[in-house]
Amino acid sequence: MNKIDLLFGFLLGICTAAIGAYLFIIIFTDFTFIYGIQILKYQGNLGKIITLGAIPMLLLFGVLLKFNREMMARGVVLAVIALAILTIFF
Repeated sequence: MNKIDLLFGFLLGICTAAIGAYLFIIIFTDFTFIYGIQILKYQGNLGKIITLGAIPMLLLFGVLLKFNREMMARGVVLAVIALAILTIFF
């Protein structure tokens, strides 16, 4: 069960980061999501959008700790590490 909780936390963290990036692009730019991703990748700012999208993961991490879901919270931390490595390459 622990490995499943870890995987679920990882997937939850990645989805939260994707939703955060989507909301950031929709709210703060004049682009649609797909066109915004293409433009920001061309400009070299995609890593910054991924990083800003990871901010809601802090809230998710706190909620998981509050409900004593430590393994899921570890999965969220693993997702943060994966996104940090991904950001290096973009």
